[in-house]
Amino acid sequence: MSEGLIPRRYAKALYKFALERNAATKVYSIMGRLRESFAGTPSLQETLSNPFIKEDDKIKLLYTASGCSGDDTVMADFFKLLAENRRLDMAHLIAIAYQELYREANNIYLVNVTSAAKLSPEDDKRLRAFIEKHLDGATMEYSSSIDPELIGGFVVKINNELLDASISNELKQLRLKLLSH
Repeated sequence: MSEGLIPRRYAKALYKFALERNAATKVYSIMGRLRESFAGTPSLQETLSNPFIKEDDKIKLLYTASGCSGDDTVMADFFKLLAENRRLDMAHLIAIAYQELYREANNIYLVNVTSAAKLSPEDDKRLRAFIEKHLDGATMEYSSSIDPELIGGFVVKINNELLDASISNELKQLRLKLLSH
C-alpha cells in the first residue's frame, strides 16, 4: 500500500465519523492547526516516528500540536485508534488528506495570490472579486504573499490551477520565443 492511500483511508473514516458527530468543521480546523504545527516544528514528525517514545506521550503531543482539548471525544477516539494501529506517525499526512476531503465535499478552493509588491486594498479587492466570479460562488480560502522575483504582476494559484500574469513569466516566454527562431 502506498503512503498516500493509508492516510486517505484514515481521513475518510475520520470525516465520516466527524459528520456523524456534527464535528466535521471543528475537525477541519483542528487538522489545520496540526498541519501548521508540523510545518513550524519539523522535529514533530521525528518524535512521532520514534519507537522509544510512549504512545500516550505521542497522543499528548498531538493534542498540544492540534490545539484540541482532552474533552474533544472525536479527536480523542481518533488519536486512540491511530495509537492502537501504530499509525500516529501518519498524523501529518492524515491531516492533509482530511483537509482535502473536507474541501472537496464543501466546494472550498485554496487560493494563493503572489505579487511582486504588496497590492493596494483596491487592487486586492478587484482581484478577489475576479477570482470569486471565476469560482462561480464557491468558497475560497484566500492567502497572499509577496515575491519580488516576479518583477511585476501576479500569480494566482487556485488548487492546482495556475494563472501567471507576472512580468518574469512574460520575459521567460519572450526568451523562449526568441530561442526557438
